[in-house]
Amino acid sequence: VPIHYEVKGKGEPALVFIHCWSCDRTLWENQVAFFAKNHRVVTIDLPGHGESGKGRTNWSIDSYGEDVKRVVTKLDLKRVVLIGSSMGGPVALEAARRMPERVVAIVPVDTLQNVEQRMTTEQVEAMVKQIQSDYKGQITQYANQYLFAPGTPADVKERVLSQAISMPPELGIPIIKAASLYDPIPTMQTIKIPIRAINSDLYPTNLEGNRKYTPQFEVVIMKGVGHYPMLEDPVRFNELLAGALRDLRRTSSTDRARKSPGP
Repeated sequence: VPIHYEVKGKGEPALVFIHCWSCDRTLWENQVAFFAKNHRVVTIDLPGHGESGKGRTNWSIDSYGEDVKRVVTKLDLKRVVLIGSSMGGPVALEAARRMPERVVAIVPVDTLQNVEQRMTTEQVEAMVKQIQSDYKGQITQYANQYLFAPGTPADVKERVLSQAISMPPELGIPIIKAASLYDPIPTMQTIKIPIRAINSDLYPTNLEGNRKYTPQFEVVIMKGVGHYPMLEDPVRFNELLAGALRDLRRTSSTDRARKSPGP
């Protein structure tokens, strides 16, 4: 299917931003201008979202990883940091697995809090049935209960909810199901790159548990925001992401120094 994306700015590493379920590339509108000063910035509409194609039957996280790879390869980006919100975090893992020679790090955003905690197939099926019974009502209830913090601005809530309930159920439900069934652990064990999560304090991040599978997993907790920190407090989010990128630069130069032959 056709994939819509936008490119701004110049500089390495390139930053590829991957949105969450029911959103689109505009989720990152507060990041583009800020980071395009020093980086090539790519924002993608995943298939089924935004201006990308919707004619597909396989909505797996795996296939989304392939979509991101297609864009990165087409643009011939040599050094890439993948930034993925919610479902976009697992998509970033799958994209990284497919192109180890290009992806230097991943920044998951409010996702991968506890990779050992997953829903069973039965739980996912039950959840899908519930959503099918009242799509708009269930989605609204879930968002209000689990995705917003007391301080989440009203305009952010309204924006996110209107996008979510306007997503056709025949697209929305299969994507929710595929994302809920996804197991990130095998891929986390395979990729050998730093993961620098920026998570809200809505749910605890199990740093110790996650590091069993990726020793290079680090997290910064952004307090007082919900599931959409890039919209809720863009200035603070941009500072944290810029800090993560600086940290990654330092790490990679230290690694290079270690690997270079002595005098």
